[in-house]
Amino acid sequence: MTDQTREIRMQVMWNRLISVVEEQAMTLLRTAFSTSVREAGDLSAGVFDPEGRMLAQAVTGTPGHVNTMAEAVGHFIAAIPRDRMYPGDTYVTNDPWLGTGHLHDITMVSPSFKGDRLVGFFACTAHVVDVGGRGFGADGKSVYEEGIQIPILKFAERGEVNETLLALLRSNVREPGQVVGDFYSLAACNEVGHRRLIDMMAEIGLESLDDLGAFIFTRTRAAMLDRVRALPQGAWSNSLDTDGYDAPVRLAATVQIAGDVVNVDFTGTDGVNPRGINVPIIYSKAYASYALKCVVAPEIPNNWASLEAFTVTSPENILNAPRPAPVSVRHVIGHLVPDLVLGALAKALPGRVLAEGAAALWNIHMSVRPVAGAQGRRAEILMFNSGGMGARPGLDGLSATAFPSGVMTMPIEATEQVGPVIVWRKELRPGSGGDGQHRGGLGQIIEIEPAPGHEFDFSAMFDRVNHAAKGRDGGKDGAAGIVALDDGTALKPKGWQHVPAGRRLVLHLPGGGGYGDPARRDADARAIDARRGYVTETGK
Repeated sequence: MTDQTREIRMQVMWNRLISVVEEQAMTLLRTAFSTSVREAGDLSAGVFDPEGRMLAQAVTGTPGHVNTMAEAVGHFIAAIPRDRMYPGDTYVTNDPWLGTGHLHDITMVSPSFKGDRLVGFFACTAHVVDVGGRGFGADGKSVYEEGIQIPILKFAERGEVNETLLALLRSNVREPGQVVGDFYSLAACNEVGHRRLIDMMAEIGLESLDDLGAFIFTRTRAAMLDRVRALPQGAWSNSLDTDGYDAPVRLAATVQIAGDVVNVDFTGTDGVNPRGINVPIIYSKAYASYALKCVVAPEIPNNWASLEAFTVTSPENILNAPRPAPVSVRHVIGHLVPDLVLGALAKALPGRVLAEGAAALWNIHMSVRPVAGAQGRRAEILMFNSGGMGARPGLDGLSATAFPSGVMTMPIEATEQVGPVIVWRKELRPGSGGDGQHRGGLGQIIEIEPAPGHEFDFSAMFDRVNHAAKGRDGGKDGAAGIVALDDGTALKPKGWQHVPAGRRLVLHLPGGGGYGDPARRDADARAIDARRGYVTETGK
C-alpha cells in the first residue's frame, strides 16, 4: 500500500468514525425524555481510545459537555480497574468535579469490546430535568443541598441494569419517569455507538483503533502546532464584571502564549461564592478551551490532540471551586468564561474577536402546581432561552442564539405540552443589539403565565441584568436584561421566586454588543434594520 493510498484509507475511516458518533448522538436526541435533551440538544457524545483519549465527538452537543467529557473519561478509567470491565458494562456519574460541573448532568461511559479485546470507550452526557434536593437553582449553600450525588459506579454490568441505583433515583427525584427514562436513553446511545463501531471494524478488517487513533492525533497535533506557533508570543489580561447572586462578581483572566502552548490563568477572579453559581475547574477549562479554539483553529477537529494545546491554571476561586461548594447553576458564570478569555485574546489579535454577547443561557426551571382548592396537575418544566450574540468583525451578531453553549431554542409548543403554562409572547427584542459598524444580535421578549387555576415558582438563572454585554472597537453595549412581572414588579436575576395565578413572568433577554464605530455602519444595513423592526424609533 502506497503512502497516498494509506492516507486516503485513514481519512475515510476517520470520516466513518465521525458518522458513528453522529448516530450515537442522534439516538440520544430521538429517545430522550427531557425536553432539554430532545428539543434543545443539551447533550454530548464521543468515542475514545483505550487510554481514554477522545478520538471524535458528535457535532451535536455543547462545549460544556464535550470538553468536560474529554477529561471525565479518564476519571472513569481510574475508578474502575481494567479487570472489572466487561462487555455489556455501562458506568455512570453526576459528580460535578469528575463530570460536567453540576449534578443535573449525567455522564455515562461504556467500554467497547471486539471479542475479548478492549478497543475503546463511548461516552455521552445529558441534562436531566431533576436530581432532587432544592431543584435546579442557585439558592443552595453546598452541593449536598443540590440533589442526589452518584459517584462513579456501574449502571449496568454485563448487560444487567443496577436496579438498586434505579430505586434510589426514583426515591430522590420529582420526575422519576423522565429521569429513569433518560438514564436508559444514555445507555442506549452508547450501545448504538458500540454496535456501529464493531460493524465498521469488521467491514474494514480492523482489530484495534490504534493505527487510526495515531493518524488522527498526529494530523490534528501538527495542524494545531502550526496555528499556535503563528500566534504572537506574550501575555494579555482582561476582567469582566457579572451580576453574581446578591453582589457583583469579578472574573479575571490572563492568556499567555508561549511556544506550543496557550495557557489561561484565572488569578484575580473573585473567591468562592456562598451560593450555587460556583464553577468546578473542569467546566471552566471546557469553555476557556472552546473560546481559544473558536479563534485560533475553528476548523480543526475537536479531539484530545487539539485540546492538548490549551491549558488552564487557577487558584481556588469562583472559577475553580472546591468540593463541597454549591455549583448547581455553574453554567451562568461558566458561559461568561469565553467572553472573559476572548477579551484578553482580542488584545493579542486585534480585529479577529467578536464583541461580548448575552453569553449565559436564560434558563427557567418552573415548578407548577394547582392553586389551593383547585384541580390541576403538578409539573417540573425546564425551558432554555438565548439572548443575542456579540457582533463579529465583518458581520452582525446573531439574534437569539446560544453562544457559547450551542444549544437549540426550545419550541414553545414543547414547553406547553410538558406542563400547565402558557407562553403568550416569544419574539425578538427591538433595539437590544448594540450599535456599531456591525450590530449586536438581538435578545428576546418572553411572557409566561401559569394556566388557569395554577401558579408556579421559578428558578431565575440569569445574568447581564446589571452588567450589559460590552461592545468592541468602538461598538456600543448591548441592552441589559430585565426580569419582572407584567404589573411591573421587578424580580431578581437569580434565585427561586413566585408567579401567582393570573400574573405573567416577563423576560427581556440581553442583546449582544456592537463592533466598530457606529458612524461606519452601511446605510443600507440601517435601512434593513428599520424595515425589519430590529431597531427602535431612536435608531438604536
